[in-house]
Formats: sequence, structure tokens, C-alpha cells
Amino acid sequence: MEERLQKLISASGLTSRRGAEDWITAGRVTVNGRVAALGDKADLSRDQVLVDGRPLPQEEDKQRTYLMLNKPRGYVSTLSDEKGRKTVAQLVSGCGCRVWPVGRLDMDSEGLLLLTDDGALTHRLIHPSHQVEKEYLVWVTGDVDRALPILSGPMELDGEPLAPAQVRRGRTSGGVSQLSIIIHQGKNRQVRRMCAQAGLTVKRLKRVREGQVTLDRALAPGAWRRLTEAELALLR
Repeated sequence: MEERLQKLISASGLTSRRGAEDWITAGRVTVNGRVAALGDKADLSRDQVLVDGRPLPQEEDKQRTYLMLNKPRGYVSTLSDEKGRKTVAQLVSGCGCRVWPVGRLDMDSEGLLLLTDDGALTHRLIHPSHQVEKEYLVWVTGDVDRALPILSGPMELDGEPLAPAQVRRGRTSGGVSQLSIIIHQGKNRQVRRMCAQAGLTVKRLKRVREGQVTLDRALAPGAWRRLTEAELALLR
């Protein structure tokens, strides 16, 4: 199947899509011996795509990397940041290869963040059609009794309907209530915006599960480890 060159190059793990676009513009990419241009497509089953004269790494040639990070607050879920903010890439720089975040947690959120260089698994986990559950613990203030039926009922963001969330109420202490919210979409700051629509103020937000993989409680904030084979099987 034909796909844009920047997507093919990014999926190979060589660079990001933005980086691939820069390489294409610089004339470093060829398709079947012809210098490529932005917008060109290729099918790796029939076309030869070279970067600096070398073919893209093939799936069978590359050992993929899969990491679990306990993301702390104060870090953005990107590989680089034009504003100079701290990134999750800095936290996992010792893993020995270039990996990217599977989805995002906003700067003020914390908890489970998966990182990999496997494009196919990334697509499976973040595309809404696969309906991969994501569970968050959310500490809120406000009228929780009023908010619960709103959060678990029909809601919209950006003019689009949301799939119903699963919401459970936990303990309340000092006026702060803990909620468990399970969604399988990934709109920008979705859980925070849902809570705001329901009249709640989010004090803390922590992702604790993605699919059937849960955050390792032994991981301190900012620490990471490689996924086990059992965890990979669950994600796949």
C-alpha cells in the first residue's frame, strides 16, 4: 500500500515525520533512484526508498524497543520542545535508541506513558477504532454527585460526540474526591475538559492503565523500565 514518504521514514525509526520532511526537502531521499519531493508516496513492497543512499531498516532487521515510563508532572510528552520545556525524551535518553510517546499526557498530568519505536503498535494503541481503554485516577473538587451522571452520559468535545466513559467514585478527603475515569479516545486534555464541563476542578490527574497494562507501582516518578514479554502480549 502506498503511503507518504515521511510516514514510511518515521515508522522505520530513523527520525520523526518533521525530520523526514526536512530530509526530503534537502534531497537526501530517493525513490527508485529518483530524488523525492514532499508529497511523494511509495510502497515498500515494490519501491526502493533510500536515505543518504541506504535503504530503510526493515521490520525483520530491527529489534524494537518498548518502554514504560512513570511520567512526572512538569514534562511535555514530545521528543523536543520549541519553548525549551523539559521533555519525556530526556527521561528515557539512556534507553539506547530513539523512541516516541504512544499518545500524550499533558504537562500537568502524570503516570503511565508508553514509549516505543514500533509504528504498528503505536497505531493500534492510539487509533480510536481499536477502542483501547485508558484509565485515569482524577482528584477533583466540586459537586461530584451532580457531575457523575454528566461524566458517564453523552458528552461532546469540539463539536464531536464522545464515547461514554466509565466513572467510579473513590474516597473523599478534605473536600477532594478521587474518581476513576476510563475512556478509549484520546482528544487533547480530554479528561480535564470533561471534568470542566461537569463543573469539577481537577487537582491531580494520573494515568494508571492502558489496555491491560497497568503502571508499575515500583517505578518512581521519572523512572522507566522495558516492558515484559507478558505485557507486550497484552498490548498486541
